[in-house]
Amino acid sequence: MSQQLQKATFAGGCFWCMVEPFEERPGIESVTSGYTGGHTENPTYMSVVTESTGHREAVQIVFNPEIFPYERLVEIFWQQIDPTDERGQFADRGHSYTTAIYYHTDEQKQIAEASKEKLQASGKFKKPVVTEILPANTFYQAEDKHQEYHKKNAYHYKRYKKGSGRADFIKDHWNYKKDQNELKSRLTDVQYKVTQENETERPFQNEYNDHEGEGIYVDIVSGEALFSSKDKYDAGCGWPSFTKPIEKQQVREHVDQTHGMIRTEVRSDKADSHLGHVFEDGPKAKGGLRYCINSAALKFIPVEDMNNEGYGYLTHLFK
Repeated sequence: MSQQLQKATFAGGCFWCMVEPFEERPGIESVTSGYTGGHTENPTYMSVVTESTGHREAVQIVFNPEIFPYERLVEIFWQQIDPTDERGQFADRGHSYTTAIYYHTDEQKQIAEASKEKLQASGKFKKPVVTEILPANTFYQAEDKHQEYHKKNAYHYKRYKKGSGRADFIKDHWNYKKDQNELKSRLTDVQYKVTQENETERPFQNEYNDHEGEGIYVDIVSGEALFSSKDKYDAGCGWPSFTKPIEKQQVREHVDQTHGMIRTEVRSDKADSHLGHVFEDGPKAKGGLRYCINSAALKFIPVEDMNNEGYGYLTHLFK
Protein backbone atom coordinates (compact mmCIF):
# COMPACT_ATOMS: atom_id res chain seq x y z
CA MET A 1 0.00 0.00 0.00
CA SER A 2 1.25 3.47 -0.87
CA GLN A 3 2.34 5.54 2.13
CA GLN A 4 -0.21 8.09 1.01
CA LEU A 5 -3.08 5.64 1.38
CA GLN A 6 -4.62 4.80 4.75
CA LYS A 7 -7.20 2.37 6.15
CA ALA A 8 -10.43 3.13 7.98
CA THR A 9 -12.61 0.46 9.59
CA PHE A 10 -16.24 0.92 10.58
CA ALA A 11 -18.85 -1.46 12.00
CA GLY A 12 -22.33 -0.19 11.20
CA GLY A 13 -24.58 -3.22 11.38
CA CYS A 14 -25.17 -5.30 8.26
CA PHE A 15 -22.17 -4.72 6.01
CA TRP A 16 -24.33 -4.94 2.91
CA CYS A 17 -25.53 -1.41 3.71
CA MET A 18 -22.13 0.04 4.58
CA VAL A 19 -20.41 -0.24 1.19
CA GLU A 20 -22.54 1.90 -1.11
CA PRO A 21 -22.32 5.10 1.02
CA PHE A 22 -18.52 5.16 0.74
CA GLU A 23 -17.61 3.72 -2.64
CA GLU A 24 -16.99 5.71 -5.79
CA ARG A 25 -16.20 8.91 -3.91
CA PRO A 26 -13.02 10.83 -4.75
CA GLY A 27 -9.99 9.35 -3.05
CA ILE A 28 -11.68 6.08 -2.07
CA GLU A 29 -9.61 3.20 -3.44
CA SER A 30 -11.64 0.24 -2.12
CA VAL A 31 -14.38 -0.76 0.33
CA THR A 32 -14.28 -4.36 1.60
CA SER A 33 -16.88 -6.19 3.70
CA GLY A 34 -15.57 -8.34 6.51
CA TYR A 35 -15.34 -9.21 10.20
CA THR A 36 -13.24 -7.69 12.97
CA GLY A 37 -12.90 -7.35 16.72
CA GLY A 38 -13.31 -11.02 17.58
CA HIS A 39 -11.22 -13.73 19.22
CA THR A 40 -11.26 -16.51 16.63
CA GLU A 41 -9.30 -16.82 13.39
CA ASN A 42 -10.83 -16.94 9.92
CA PRO A 43 -14.47 -16.42 10.92
CA THR A 44 -17.28 -17.12 8.48
CA TYR A 45 -20.60 -15.37 8.10
CA MET A 46 -22.44 -18.19 9.87
CA SER A 47 -19.96 -18.40 12.74
CA VAL A 48 -20.13 -14.65 13.33
CA VAL A 49 -23.94 -14.45 13.45
CA THR A 50 -24.61 -17.76 15.23
CA GLU A 51 -21.60 -18.27 17.53
CA SER A 52 -19.87 -16.14 20.18
CA THR A 53 -16.81 -15.23 18.09
CA GLY A 54 -16.86 -11.60 19.26
CA HIS A 55 -16.62 -10.26 15.72
CA ARG A 56 -18.66 -7.46 14.25
CA GLU A 57 -19.64 -7.13 10.61
CA ALA A 58 -17.58 -4.22 9.31
CA VAL A 59 -16.19 -2.51 6.23
CA GLN A 60 -12.57 -1.60 5.68
CA ILE A 61 -11.88 1.39 3.46
CA VAL A 62 -8.61 2.20 1.72
CA PHE A 63 -8.49 5.93 1.06
CA ASN A 64 -6.27 8.86 0.19
CA PRO A 65 -6.53 11.33 3.11
CA GLU A 66 -5.26 14.19 0.96
CA ILE A 67 -8.30 13.81 -1.28
CA PHE A 68 -10.89 12.41 1.12
CA PRO A 69 -10.00 13.16 4.76
CA TYR A 70 -10.79 10.83 7.63
CA GLU A 71 -13.09 13.46 9.17
CA ARG A 72 -15.36 13.14 6.14
CA LEU A 73 -15.39 9.34 6.39
CA VAL A 74 -16.47 9.54 10.03
CA GLU A 75 -19.20 12.04 9.12
CA ILE A 76 -20.58 9.68 6.47
CA PHE A 77 -20.39 6.75 8.92
CA TRP A 78 -22.60 8.50 11.49
CA GLN A 79 -25.16 9.22 8.78
CA GLN A 80 -25.68 5.50 8.07
CA ILE A 81 -26.43 4.22 11.58
CA ASP A 82 -28.43 4.58 14.78
CA PRO A 83 -25.56 5.39 17.16
CA THR A 84 -27.81 5.04 20.22
CA ASP A 85 -28.60 1.34 19.71
CA GLU A 86 -26.34 -0.87 21.85
CA ARG A 87 -27.96 -4.18 20.87
CA GLY A 88 -27.73 -4.13 17.08
CA GLN A 89 -28.89 -2.08 14.14
CA PHE A 90 -32.47 -1.81 12.97
CA ALA A 91 -33.90 -5.29 12.26
CA ASP A 92 -30.58 -7.02 13.01
CA ARG A 93 -29.98 -7.94 16.65
CA GLY A 94 -26.88 -9.19 18.43
CA HIS A 95 -23.30 -8.13 19.08
CA SER A 96 -22.16 -8.78 15.51
CA TYR A 97 -24.48 -6.00 14.34
CA THR A 98 -23.49 -3.38 16.92
CA THR A 99 -21.56 -0.28 15.89
CA ALA A 100 -17.94 0.71 16.38
CA ILE A 101 -15.21 2.87 14.90
CA TYR A 102 -11.89 0.99 14.79
CA TYR A 103 -9.04 3.48 14.63
CA HIS A 104 -5.71 2.72 12.94
CA THR A 105 -3.72 5.71 14.25
CA ASP A 106 -3.77 8.06 17.20
CA GLU A 107 -4.94 10.80 14.87
CA GLN A 108 -7.92 8.71 13.79
CA LYS A 109 -8.73 8.05 17.46
CA GLN A 110 -8.72 11.75 18.27
CA ILE A 111 -10.87 12.61 15.25
CA ALA A 112 -13.39 9.84 16.04
CA GLU A 113 -13.66 10.79 19.71
CA ALA A 114 -14.10 14.49 18.92
CA SER A 115 -16.74 13.66 16.32
CA LYS A 116 -18.64 11.44 18.77
CA GLU A 117 -18.59 14.18 21.41
CA LYS A 118 -19.84 16.72 18.87
CA LEU A 119 -22.68 14.41 17.81
CA GLN A 120 -23.71 13.82 21.43
CA ALA A 121 -23.66 17.55 22.19
CA SER A 122 -25.68 18.39 19.07
CA GLY A 123 -28.90 17.09 20.61
CA LYS A 124 -29.81 15.21 17.44
CA PHE A 125 -30.45 12.10 19.54
CA LYS A 126 -32.21 12.08 22.92
CA LYS A 127 -30.47 8.89 24.02
CA PRO A 128 -26.69 8.58 24.56
CA VAL A 129 -24.39 7.83 21.62
CA VAL A 130 -23.09 4.34 22.45
CA THR A 131 -20.95 3.56 19.39
CA GLU A 132 -17.60 2.30 20.64
CA ILE A 133 -14.24 3.68 19.52
CA LEU A 134 -11.67 0.90 19.60
CA PRO A 135 -8.17 0.11 18.28
CA ALA A 136 -8.19 -1.67 14.95
CA ASN A 137 -7.91 -5.45 15.13
CA THR A 138 -7.34 -8.15 12.53
CA PHE A 139 -9.79 -7.68 9.68
CA TYR A 140 -11.01 -10.80 7.86
CA GLN A 141 -12.49 -10.37 4.41
CA ALA A 142 -16.01 -11.77 4.11
CA GLU A 143 -17.07 -14.37 1.57
CA ASP A 144 -17.24 -13.27 -2.08
CA LYS A 145 -21.04 -13.32 -2.16
CA HIS A 146 -21.08 -10.54 0.44
CA GLN A 147 -18.74 -8.22 -1.49
CA GLU A 148 -20.59 -5.43 -3.36
CA TYR A 149 -23.88 -7.08 -2.46
CA HIS A 150 -25.77 -3.91 -3.39
CA LYS A 151 -24.66 -4.41 -6.99
CA LYS A 152 -24.90 -8.19 -7.25
CA ASN A 153 -28.37 -8.32 -5.68
CA ALA A 154 -29.65 -4.79 -6.19
CA TYR A 155 -33.35 -5.56 -5.87
CA HIS A 156 -33.02 -7.55 -2.65
CA TYR A 157 -30.57 -5.01 -1.24
CA LYS A 158 -33.00 -2.11 -1.72
CA ARG A 159 -35.86 -4.10 -0.21
CA TYR A 160 -33.70 -5.10 2.75
CA LYS A 161 -32.43 -1.57 3.41
CA LYS A 162 -35.99 -0.28 3.33
CA GLY A 163 -37.57 -3.21 5.17
CA SER A 164 -34.99 -3.24 7.94
CA GLY A 165 -35.83 0.34 8.82
CA ARG A 166 -32.41 1.77 7.94
CA ALA A 167 -33.50 3.77 4.88
CA ASP A 168 -36.32 5.54 6.73
CA PHE A 169 -34.12 6.18 9.78
CA ILE A 170 -31.50 7.88 7.60
CA LYS A 171 -34.16 9.98 5.90
CA ASP A 172 -35.79 11.00 9.20
CA HIS A 173 -32.57 11.84 11.05
CA TRP A 174 -30.09 13.01 8.44
CA ASN A 175 -32.01 14.63 5.60
CA TYR A 176 -32.47 18.39 5.74
CA LYS A 177 -35.66 19.36 7.60
CA LYS A 178 -37.43 21.97 5.50
CA ASP A 179 -39.65 24.67 6.96
CA GLN A 180 -41.47 26.27 4.05
CA ASN A 181 -42.20 29.48 5.94
CA GLU A 182 -38.54 29.79 6.89
CA LEU A 183 -37.48 29.15 3.30
CA LYS A 184 -39.90 31.74 1.93
CA SER A 185 -38.48 34.34 4.30
CA ARG A 186 -34.83 33.42 3.61
CA LEU A 187 -34.84 32.78 -0.13
CA THR A 188 -35.59 35.18 -2.93
CA ASP A 189 -38.73 34.57 -4.96
CA VAL A 190 -36.82 32.94 -7.82
CA GLN A 191 -34.70 30.83 -5.45
CA TYR A 192 -37.82 29.48 -3.77
CA LYS A 193 -39.67 28.82 -7.04
CA VAL A 194 -36.68 27.02 -8.57
CA THR A 195 -35.73 24.82 -5.59
CA GLN A 196 -39.21 24.12 -4.18
CA GLU A 197 -41.54 24.40 -7.18
CA ASN A 198 -39.25 23.04 -9.93
CA GLU A 199 -39.27 26.21 -12.00
CA THR A 200 -36.45 27.31 -14.31
CA GLU A 201 -34.81 30.72 -14.22
CA ARG A 202 -34.16 32.77 -17.34
CA PRO A 203 -31.12 31.79 -19.40
CA PHE A 204 -28.17 34.19 -19.48
CA GLN A 205 -29.89 36.49 -16.97
CA ASN A 206 -28.76 34.70 -13.84
CA GLU A 207 -26.00 35.07 -11.27
CA TYR A 208 -23.51 32.32 -12.13
CA ASN A 209 -23.79 31.76 -15.88
CA ASP A 210 -20.63 33.79 -16.56
CA HIS A 211 -19.14 33.46 -13.08
CA GLU A 212 -15.43 32.58 -13.11
CA GLY A 213 -14.45 32.63 -9.42
CA GLU A 214 -12.54 29.72 -7.90
CA GLY A 215 -14.47 27.79 -5.27
CA ILE A 216 -17.45 25.52 -4.79
CA TYR A 217 -21.19 25.80 -5.41
CA VAL A 218 -23.48 24.58 -2.62
CA ASP A 219 -27.21 24.01 -2.29
CA ILE A 220 -28.78 27.40 -1.47
CA VAL A 221 -31.23 25.60 0.84
CA SER A 222 -29.05 23.26 2.91
CA GLY A 223 -25.46 24.25 2.16
CA GLU A 224 -24.69 20.79 0.81
CA ALA A 225 -21.56 20.91 -1.39
CA LEU A 226 -22.52 20.12 -4.98
CA PHE A 227 -20.18 21.39 -7.70
CA SER A 228 -16.65 22.76 -8.11
CA SER A 229 -15.49 25.64 -10.28
CA LYS A 230 -12.85 23.19 -11.57
CA ASP A 231 -15.63 21.32 -13.36
CA LYS A 232 -17.53 24.39 -14.61
CA TYR A 233 -17.43 25.31 -18.28
CA ASP A 234 -19.22 27.54 -20.78
CA ALA A 235 -21.76 25.36 -22.56
CA GLY A 236 -23.40 28.35 -24.26
CA CYS A 237 -26.80 27.36 -22.91
CA GLY A 238 -27.30 30.33 -20.60
CA TRP A 239 -27.03 28.49 -17.29
CA PRO A 240 -23.98 27.41 -15.27
CA SER A 241 -22.83 24.02 -16.53
CA PHE A 242 -20.61 21.40 -14.90
CA THR A 243 -19.11 18.14 -16.14
CA LYS A 244 -19.72 16.36 -12.82
CA PRO A 245 -20.71 16.89 -9.18
CA ILE A 246 -18.04 16.91 -6.48
CA GLU A 247 -19.47 13.64 -5.14
CA LYS A 248 -22.11 11.84 -7.16
CA GLN A 249 -23.91 10.80 -3.95
CA GLN A 250 -24.75 14.48 -3.29
CA VAL A 251 -27.15 14.63 -6.24
CA ARG A 252 -30.03 12.39 -7.26
CA GLU A 253 -31.48 11.89 -10.72
CA HIS A 254 -35.13 11.45 -11.68
CA VAL A 255 -36.99 11.05 -14.96
CA ASP A 256 -38.73 14.33 -15.84
CA GLN A 257 -41.58 14.09 -18.36
CA THR A 258 -42.89 17.64 -18.04
CA HIS A 259 -43.29 20.08 -20.94
CA GLY A 260 -43.68 17.23 -23.43
CA MET A 261 -40.06 16.12 -23.02
CA ILE A 262 -38.21 13.26 -21.39
CA ARG A 263 -35.28 14.63 -19.42
CA THR A 264 -33.19 13.67 -16.40
CA GLU A 265 -33.82 16.01 -13.50
CA VAL A 266 -31.09 16.66 -10.92
CA ARG A 267 -31.98 17.21 -7.24
CA SER A 268 -29.82 17.67 -4.16
CA ASP A 269 -29.65 14.61 -1.94
CA LYS A 270 -30.22 15.96 1.57
CA ALA A 271 -32.62 18.88 0.94
CA ASP A 272 -34.31 17.48 -2.20
CA SER A 273 -33.89 20.84 -3.94
CA HIS A 274 -34.58 21.02 -7.65
CA LEU A 275 -31.26 21.97 -9.25
CA GLY A 276 -31.69 21.51 -13.00
CA HIS A 277 -31.08 18.72 -15.51
CA VAL A 278 -28.23 16.57 -16.79
CA PHE A 279 -27.68 15.96 -20.50
CA GLU A 280 -25.34 13.74 -22.51
CA ASP A 281 -23.92 16.48 -24.70
CA GLY A 282 -21.05 17.56 -22.47
CA PRO A 283 -17.31 17.47 -23.24
CA LYS A 284 -16.43 13.94 -24.36
CA ALA A 285 -12.98 14.15 -22.80
CA LYS A 286 -14.58 14.69 -19.39
CA GLY A 287 -17.25 12.03 -19.48
CA GLY A 288 -19.75 13.53 -21.90
CA LEU A 289 -22.18 14.91 -19.31
CA ARG A 290 -23.52 18.44 -18.91
CA TYR A 291 -25.08 19.28 -15.57
CA CYS A 292 -27.19 22.31 -16.48
CA ILE A 293 -27.97 23.96 -13.14
CA ASN A 294 -30.06 26.96 -12.10
CA SER A 295 -27.99 29.70 -10.49
CA ALA A 296 -30.91 30.30 -8.12
CA ALA A 297 -30.38 26.83 -6.62
CA LEU A 298 -26.76 27.58 -5.77
CA LYS A 299 -24.57 29.61 -3.43
CA PHE A 300 -20.93 30.19 -4.31
CA ILE A 301 -18.24 29.75 -1.64
CA PRO A 302 -14.89 31.28 -2.69
CA VAL A 303 -11.89 29.03 -2.08
CA GLU A 304 -10.44 31.48 0.46
CA ASP A 305 -13.63 31.19 2.56
CA MET A 306 -14.03 27.42 2.44
CA ASN A 307 -12.26 26.66 5.72
CA ASN A 308 -14.27 29.20 7.69
CA GLU A 309 -17.52 28.06 6.07
CA GLY A 310 -16.95 24.40 7.00
CA TYR A 311 -15.79 23.11 3.61
CA GLY A 312 -12.10 22.74 4.43
CA TYR A 313 -12.20 19.07 3.48
CA LEU A 314 -12.65 20.13 -0.13
CA THR A 315 -9.74 22.56 -0.42
CA HIS A 316 -7.66 19.77 -1.94
CA LEU A 317 -9.62 20.38 -5.15
CA PHE A 318 -7.71 23.61 -5.67
CA LYS A 319 -4.17 22.51 -4.85
